[in-house]
Amino acid sequence: MAGAVIGQYGRVGESDGSMRIRTARADDAAGLAELDAAAWSAESGFPSITQRIPGPFFASDNPPVDHLVCEIDGTVVGYLRLRPATSLPENAHVIGIFGLAVAPAARRLGAASALLAAAEQRARASGARKLSLRVLGTNQPAIRLYARLGFEREGVLREEFLIDGGYVDDLLMTKHLT
Repeated sequence: MAGAVIGQYGRVGESDGSMRIRTARADDAAGLAELDAAAWSAESGFPSITQRIPGPFFASDNPPVDHLVCEIDGTVVGYLRLRPATSLPENAHVIGIFGLAVAPAARRLGAASALLAAAEQRARASGARKLSLRVLGTNQPAIRLYARLGFEREGVLREEFLIDGGYVDDLLMTKHLT
């Protein structure tokens, strides 16, 4: 069942608790696309994402090597996209998290925390001094998770998004690695 999405098979059953983080492989694409579709909802903040026509999960500017995946008992339950914050050499010391998703049935099992810890480890190994991400101001569970793991609010883009008739702030959160 490796590469399958946990939501497709129901809640996590009896587990020996074996969680593993690894770099994504090309053959993860279909499972990650399904996971992505299940994880994003109108409640996640962007109704337009649920209306998009699914395309390939990986692309030339979004290769498997940029993704960490979380497996529980051999089943892919989450991913995190990690890459340089910009292409500018002056900004090479900053690594950005450009997506984090966990299958709804696997939430609260530690997958997001494990992915974020692995992202920090990878960023440190690459010589990065800072890890950054953006999160909607309305996503309080994610904000609490990031704060618990040492991320701090570094900026606010006020009323950055218009979602369901209301303006929503976009928060920049960072973790200094030195």
